[in-house]
Amino acid sequence: MKHVMLYCRSGFEKECAGEIQDKANNLEVYGFPRAKNNTGYVLFECYQDGDADKLISKLDFNSLIFARQMFAVAQEFSELPTEDRISPILLELDNLEDFPRCGDLRIETPDTNEAKELLKFCRKFTVPMRQALRGKGILYKNDSPKKPVLHICFVAPGHCYVGYSYSQNNSPFFMGIPRLKFPADAPSRSTLKLEEAFHVFIPREEWDERLAAGMWGVDLGACPGGWTYQLVKRSMFVHSVDNGMMADSLMETGQVKHHQEDGFKFEPAKKNVTWLICDMVEKPSRVAQLMGEWIIKGWAKEALFNLKLPMKGRYDEVLDDIENLRYFLIENGVKFKLQAKHLYHDREEITVHVQCLSNISPR
Repeated sequence: MKHVMLYCRSGFEKECAGEIQDKANNLEVYGFPRAKNNTGYVLFECYQDGDADKLISKLDFNSLIFARQMFAVAQEFSELPTEDRISPILLELDNLEDFPRCGDLRIETPDTNEAKELLKFCRKFTVPMRQALRGKGILYKNDSPKKPVLHICFVAPGHCYVGYSYSQNNSPFFMGIPRLKFPADAPSRSTLKLEEAFHVFIPREEWDERLAAGMWGVDLGACPGGWTYQLVKRSMFVHSVDNGMMADSLMETGQVKHHQEDGFKFEPAKKNVTWLICDMVEKPSRVAQLMGEWIIKGWAKEALFNLKLPMKGRYDEVLDDIENLRYFLIENGVKFKLQAKHLYHDREEITVHVQCLSNISPR
């Protein structure tokens, strides 16, 4: 197998292609990306047969910013017959000696308006395809979350890519997208950005400890309160910092203190903040620097923030801002974990999470 497929947001194929090229080179897996604008996916073609498996096993999926999912492609089917789409796929997979036995099946499409029209077909196709794959022993009889995942991605009617990913190194979400419902009482749809970030960056089994009731958070650039809402509904207390007005529904909870001042100048009176969150419309380099200063000073233990991207040079801007932040933290002796992702609810921005692993006394 020589190809790896990566899902991304439509319009960000160039950034996804540049990233997988850099990551593959670092692993000494050589090849080149194939990308078309607004298709919602990138195909990376390795020069050496078998390197696709090396790439999806050795490359940490969580280190990818612009990819929502990645899997090794075993076969492309460009003209599946409408009367029987199952048999050609079964025949090909049955003849592949190095295709792993899988514990789950996902029949998906890229996230584009054109491809999503196929989702109704994909849902209907999943049940008979799963039964057929189990009958051939390609899928285990019962779902097994620790085994590889079999992917069938339809990019057009009768045209699909079939492959697999490793469950410990992929996105656990269908199409790489957490399915979230907008809360009717939230002040703005931006609340879904932070909720998705919690799902992507914080392991579910750690929520009770790291997103606990009674914690204090700071929301810089808070108004009208979409991000504050996510902390309040988890029974936290929040310093919401913005010159604008907060939603009355949040103020009425008694959990929010509104500071009408500049988010770049605000300093918490008490250094008991666990979460720093920020969705300010500012230069990304300036926001990243501010987040680093809060961590270094011990003013917050974890930070979740968005970096707004320029119209051009988006990938280079992301690399520079994140690398500068890493260097700033390392230079100041901070142990940390940093992740960044172009989330489904993001548009021209990426979301970054920093967890401080050092015991820093607040200054």
